[in-house]
Order: sequence, then C-alpha cells, then structure tokens
Amino acid sequence: MRIVQPIGIQQMTSREGFGQSKVFACTLGVVIAVAVSLLASSSMAAEESFSGPTFRKGLWRFVRTLELVSPSNVRQKLLEREMTRCVDPTQAMKATFSSPSIGNCRSSRPEKISNRYVFSNRCDYMGPVSTVITVLSDEAYTEVNEVHGQAPRMDRVVARRISDCHEDRASLGQPAATPSEVSHDVEQETADGEPL
Repeated sequence: MRIVQPIGIQQMTSREGFGQSKVFACTLGVVIAVAVSLLASSSMAAEESFSGPTFRKGLWRFVRTLELVSPSNVRQKLLEREMTRCVDPTQAMKATFSSPSIGNCRSSRPEKISNRYVFSNRCDYMGPVSTVITVLSDEAYTEVNEVHGQAPRMDRVVARRISDCHEDRASLGQPAATPSEVSHDVEQETADGEPL
C-alpha cells in the first residue's frame, strides 16, 4: 500500500532539516557577532568622545549637602552626609557627561569655562538640573546641581582624594590602610549607584 501525501506538503529528510538548521545557526551567529561589534564600537566611541575632567583613582572623601532654596534665596539645609570609599571618579564623570535626554528633558552639552564645566540643562534622576563641576585638581572637585521648579533645591558635593586604596597599597607592597582611613563605606549613594 502506497501512502500519498497531500499536495503542497513536502516531506523533509533529516539531512535537509540539518542543513536548514545549520544555515539558521550560522545566520544567527553572524547577527549576534554584528550586534556585539556595534555595541562595542558605540561604547568605545562614547569613551573616546568623553571630554570631561579626569581624576586619580583612590580613596576619596565625599561631603554632600542638600538644601531647599526659597524664592527669596533663603536656604534650608535638609541633609549633610559624608562618605569615604575607593573609587575612580572619572567613571562617574563619564556617566554625568553622557547624560541622555529623558522624556521631554533634553540635556545640553557642557560648556568649559576655565576650570569649570557648566551644563545649562542636564537630565538627571532628580529631573532637569543645571550643573556646575569645578575642577580644583586631579584630586579634588566640587559639583553643584540646582533643581529649579516648584521645589527648588541645591545638591552640592565636595570631593577630595585622601590616599591610595587598600588594595593598591597591598599590590605596591605598602602598608595597608588603617581602619580609620577606610570608614563610612556604607553611606548614602545617588539613585544610579554613584557616590554622592
């Protein structure tokens, strides 16, 4: 007895199926390779296009002050926090300088004036802010973020490098930091995980 297949349906041998799946796998591999390449080149371009300040990696002390600002320019301190930890502030600056537009908020490019970087409008987790970063050296800077609108406030960060990190000293054969040098490691961070 002979089995007749319906018209329009072709029987695929296991060899044909293997060939098609091999072509699919190859195509998928090429697509993934191209996507990874594009992502890598765009992150390298962003890295190369960074024209902000650079700082020395190490143990940094951050003092953050948050104030409400009244219409008559009277300031009311809401918060003052201090934190000390090992960081590379240049990485945080790269995130600040690559601040993307969010919703209706369009980030402006920073303007460099002497040792200051001025953003007339930067989209941040706080909303649209004007930001001024003043570079004192590769071991110290201040950042002032002013939020305008219904509840104006000023967020000020004073950052200063204190020393090398504990692991840097160990790799250089130097004595480790004393416990008093590495304190306040669990203080508050910003919403994006960056130091104050």
